[in-house]
Amino acid sequence: MGGDDIHGHDAGLNKWLIFSVVASILLISALLVENLVGDFEIEALRDILGIHATLSQILYHILIGVFGGYLTIVGFKILLTRYKFSTEFLMGVVALASTYIDLLFEGAMVITLFIISEFLEEYIEDRARESVAKLIEYMPDKASVLRNGSEVLMDTVDVKPGEIIIVRPGERIPLDGVILEGESSIDESNITGENIPVFKSTGQNVYAGTLNLDGVIKVRVTKPVNETLVSKIVSLVMEARARKASIENVVDRFSAKYVPAIVLSAGLIAFIPPYLFGGDLNFWIYRAMILLVLACPSAFIISVPATFFTAISLSSRKGIVVKGGVYMEKLASVKTFIFDKTGTLTYGKPKVVDKCRLSNISDMETLQIVASIEKYSNHPVARGIVEYVNQVDEDIYGEARNIREYPGKGIVGSVNGRDVVIGSGEFIENIISDREIPADEHINVHVVLDGEYVGSICLQDEVRDDALECVRELRGMGLHTVILTGDKEDVAKRVAEKLDIDEYYAEVKPEEKLRIVERYREGGGVAMVGDGVNDAPALAASDVGIAMGGSGTEVALETADIVLVKDDLSMLPYLYRLALKTSIIAKENIVVSISSKLILGILGMMGLVPLWLVVALGDDGITLLLLLNITRLARVS
Repeated sequence: MGGDDIHGHDAGLNKWLIFSVVASILLISALLVENLVGDFEIEALRDILGIHATLSQILYHILIGVFGGYLTIVGFKILLTRYKFSTEFLMGVVALASTYIDLLFEGAMVITLFIISEFLEEYIEDRARESVAKLIEYMPDKASVLRNGSEVLMDTVDVKPGEIIIVRPGERIPLDGVILEGESSIDESNITGENIPVFKSTGQNVYAGTLNLDGVIKVRVTKPVNETLVSKIVSLVMEARARKASIENVVDRFSAKYVPAIVLSAGLIAFIPPYLFGGDLNFWIYRAMILLVLACPSAFIISVPATFFTAISLSSRKGIVVKGGVYMEKLASVKTFIFDKTGTLTYGKPKVVDKCRLSNISDMETLQIVASIEKYSNHPVARGIVEYVNQVDEDIYGEARNIREYPGKGIVGSVNGRDVVIGSGEFIENIISDREIPADEHINVHVVLDGEYVGSICLQDEVRDDALECVRELRGMGLHTVILTGDKEDVAKRVAEKLDIDEYYAEVKPEEKLRIVERYREGGGVAMVGDGVNDAPALAASDVGIAMGGSGTEVALETADIVLVKDDLSMLPYLYRLALKTSIIAKENIVVSISSKLILGILGMMGLVPLWLVVALGDDGITLLLLLNITRLARVS
């Protein structure tokens, strides 16, 4: 689940912390001896080895030899295996070269500043990975499993789908599953970012790592431990680093050419002038060392990917899974948000509001006939009717036979020996050609019995509570908003007017959705927001596909570029603002890193700034500054 990667980063953080402490102690000790205590020559070295060295010089040599040597070896391995000059190699060479020209303080300062900066970089990146690490920490490794009537405590890796587990108050749910018995409030904040507990009862899904607050529940496991929602989120967030934004790829290509060019220039500057013009060798080696320091590409190689990864991590804390920096970058250039209506702007759970235009048949008898067939359908409208009937009388169903469903149109069959046709107005008109079916702003399920139209049942899909504010915020940022729906004109118009949507398209077929999305893309970036189940082609055709994950999480995680794990539309404006800020900061970091190196390179070559200051400002210092700049992303709300 990415745990090994995270623990590996912890080890790296600890290593650089130890290095920083030891190098700092050696540097400070050398400075104290040299300037305050009083430096003195080590007589034993002089008498035995004939080496004339003071205590401060010994301390400098130890610091440079140990850590400079370590960096040079690490860098040399990278050069041999990956065929590139690493920052470690460049810094190690600079430090060791400083001993040749007797600039021990500068060499020791270069190494110490570099080591401290590496620690701080690891620390800042570690904070960005913190939300992912917490997801892993919240995953229990044991589960109470019911076997042969008894509870058995087992490792979660050994629990198989279909088995029943017991979760008590105060325990974290060990595996994804469905509640078989009991009810409880569940804290899902580690997944959704929502601190308000969710009440759940029989038949509802629960997820591994979430906290059971106040009830004993029995859960049937639906996924093995490596396929839980948390496992997928962790994997996607960690894999997101491989899906680089285009600006990251530009930086990679630039650094691949920039570093060798600077290293070659440094070599020419160190040796050509002295031998051609008879200049001081140490003078030119010192200038070459400045170039080698500036050749270190840390500032832009680290800061740009860290910008996008930090944004992705911040998103995950709020229940948003972004599958890569490329999608965050694309979102920043979006001009139009296109929404699927059902299940996105509405709850996707139509409710019966009226039994209207009935003839020659009682309401109860209509409900009995319709529900007896609709209970065999998974369509949201059918579920809405069955749910309404269950509230009236669960024993109302008749005997249904010969059922056949026509997706998106209707369903036919027989109930208690009577032929029944249920469906949309267009579907019914094809059967009763001489009858025009009335339409209104509701969803109408029309009923034909034994060839005779008897009326309709009206349903309405409620608009989400957070939809209006979401649309207002998006429009307030200058974005164009559009609804695409297969529903009738009156239904689409009602929702569009209620939410103040710029445009709407009604009675749109799947292939028409693709053409509409592609047409809007000609005028700028397009984000398609859907449920991730019925909108896969449109999501794929858009620049950024965003899926509502609450009702179809598994499918949504597979089909979309970005997933709102909790069906919370209020996260869309936040996500867009975060994408804009991320893009701005990434560009700022590139401009600052390149311009600072250019300025310091000129000043250094002119001898106006010392080597250690070039290190402090030109690479390590700028890298730290840019990483601190990235922390501004946390202020986006």
